[in-house]
Amino acid sequence: MALGSQARAWLEVRHLPGVGPRVLGRAMERITDVEAFFAQFGAGEGSGLPQAALDALRHRRPPRAFYDDCHWLERPGRHLVLLGEAGYPDLLRDLPEPPPLLYVEGDPTALQASPTLALVGSREASRSGCETARAFARDLAGCGFTIVSGLARGIDAAAHRGALDGGGITVAVQGRGPDRVYPAEHGQLAAEMVEGGALISEFPVGTPPRPGHFPQRNRLISGLCLGVLVMEAGAKSGALTTARWAGSQGREVLAVPGSIHSTLSRGPNGLIREGAKLVEELADIAEELRSHRPVPIQSTADAAALAPDLTPDQALVADCVDFHPTTLDQVVARSGLTADRVSAILLELEIRGIVGAEPGGRFTRTPAS
Repeated sequence: MALGSQARAWLEVRHLPGVGPRVLGRAMERITDVEAFFAQFGAGEGSGLPQAALDALRHRRPPRAFYDDCHWLERPGRHLVLLGEAGYPDLLRDLPEPPPLLYVEGDPTALQASPTLALVGSREASRSGCETARAFARDLAGCGFTIVSGLARGIDAAAHRGALDGGGITVAVQGRGPDRVYPAEHGQLAAEMVEGGALISEFPVGTPPRPGHFPQRNRLISGLCLGVLVMEAGAKSGALTTARWAGSQGREVLAVPGSIHSTLSRGPNGLIREGAKLVEELADIAEELRSHRPVPIQSTADAAALAPDLTPDQALVADCVDFHPTTLDQVVARSGLTADRVSAILLELEIRGIVGAEPGGRFTRTPAS
């Protein structure tokens, strides 16, 4: 996009010494016309800018990082959205200290699409967890929800992919500058997302993915949404940071429960114990967000009726496989069938998409889709 003069001036201020998001936000509250401020620049009293920034402003020699930002923004489909502009997300604007500018690749109107729901979880999610996340995101996108996540491995990527499956809009918030996708393996997924959705960052071009950036990113994920849905997250998962932000921002917190035997269940189960909405199906989300958006309801029983016909032995083995990793020996013991017979049936069920193979010779039941 071609940068307007006001946007270019604010971008220059962003790159002055000592100016971070908080300082920039205060300056934007006090300076109504940044071009006029530059033109009649004097001592800068009341601008909210530190002395180091004011001293640098006298020389008007922006650092290379400013020109890197400008160069990135010259390409089609790239935008700088400023706090106070019409295109700035309403939900973010209501936060304490909202990010003063957002780097956006894709469709900036995706940030205003409503309703929005964040879907987050572990990077080390199980196959079953990823399939559940993808199915939820697909169905929610089909109901008109915009799905927001962090483009990380595991649950995040599954959520973005599910939203695309459902023909909906999905937005990724990055914990690094907008010039590169992180992780790099999600480049193709990101390319598909920007066709109708967006990748956003509050960090300038060239900013690496430092650990401290991700809590900040999580604050934006929850801030953009009406609620946050957590599934498969360990006790110290970053997804719980997103849920904590959501609670402090007045957003709804929802969680998909898991097995007490799985460490990946400690996060969502703990959130439910603390009062988060327990989610087993789409109807649970509809109930929690009913004041924001009606959601077509398909019950679990309806979904089960759509399952393919199984032979008695296939149905028996399928029922012996949990929704968390289950060993072959466990299935044999539960079913009473021989190991060879169980192995053959598990292969049949895997081909039909009813169970999934996990590392270590284990199996999980695939959620109904």
